[in-house]
Amino acid sequence: MSKLLTAKTKKVLMGPLDKDNPITVQVLGICSALAVTAKLEPSLVMGISVTVIIALSNVIISLLRNTIPNRIRIIVQLVVIASLVTVVSEFLKAYAYDVSTQLSVYIGLIITNCILMGRLEAFAMSNKPWESLLDGIGNGIGYAWILVVVGFFRELLGAGTLLNYQILPKAFYESGYVNNGLMVMPPMALILVACIIWVQRARSKELQEDK
Repeated sequence: MSKLLTAKTKKVLMGPLDKDNPITVQVLGICSALAVTAKLEPSLVMGISVTVIIALSNVIISLLRNTIPNRIRIIVQLVVIASLVTVVSEFLKAYAYDVSTQLSVYIGLIITNCILMGRLEAFAMSNKPWESLLDGIGNGIGYAWILVVVGFFRELLGAGTLLNYQILPKAFYESGYVNNGLMVMPPMALILVACIIWVQRARSKELQEDK
């Protein structure tokens, strides 16, 4: 096990969770963070879906990297991603239809998610399958936890629920509390992501720009 998780592979796996996060540091995948995080459930499903697709596509491209002609590598990458997205989309329609309906076209648009193409080009094309798998898992989870945090606060404060279960007690509403309608609007997702970036940079000197 120690051979599988060396200092290098641990950095590959753990880096995207914080100091090399695809959303807050690399500024990739922002569109889906704005579009699908009005509720926690679609945020979770999107995060898991992207994690699975990145991890598997990384491994497949890594296995094929020495046989893919350079001039068609982008086409091959797109075919691999599109195939995996199709499988995930059909799986959601079969076993989680309501969530699939909520996500609508955004599952299909995973194909255009910059994180996927970025990891395939920057990592999987030049690294072995094991490292590529860890890179995919790390970047997927790094992407997913941002969506989950944003979805958590948007649903809780915007609707008083989590996973469609009422969390805020009726006593709050009877005493005058009103759900914050701004929370369910896309601009609030951007504000929450900005807050996460602010907190992340405030506690990490490595991410602070030199003055």
